[in-house]
Amino acid sequence: MIRYALICDHEHGFEAWFASSSDYDDQAARGLVECPFCASTEVRKQVMAPAVAGTKKAAPAPDAMKQMQAMMTQAAREVRDHVEQNFDYVGDAFAREARDIHEGRSEKREIYGEATPADVKKLKDDGVPCAPLPSLPPDPKKAH
Repeated sequence: MIRYALICDHEHGFEAWFASSSDYDDQAARGLVECPFCASTEVRKQVMAPAVAGTKKAAPAPDAMKQMQAMMTQAAREVRDHVEQNFDYVGDAFAREARDIHEGRSEKREIYGEATPADVKKLKDDGVPCAPLPSLPPDPKKAH
């Protein structure tokens, strides 16, 4: 696993883990690496200090990594479940509805839905609050 320090075109800094440098390159080229703050897919690597040889810091044990991944997946699932149970789903009208609510043309309520990266960027640029829902890994029970 490789940890990269990343930054989006809005200067939001964050970290992400990838199985290899080619995995990062592939995902970034396909627009799959997304800023967790603004959903921008215009993301690049930041300058990072390399790990110094001779430090006694060991990598986390595989069991600890699996436990951490399971905890993060569970937290993401809880956030998604809360939103799906308590917010109104507006589908691909999300950008228009969010703007209408923000500008007082629609009743104030919590919503979620679909939006393109360009729509999200316009909303953020105009001060309309929005954030992406955390993604979940595929459910192995539903595969095939």
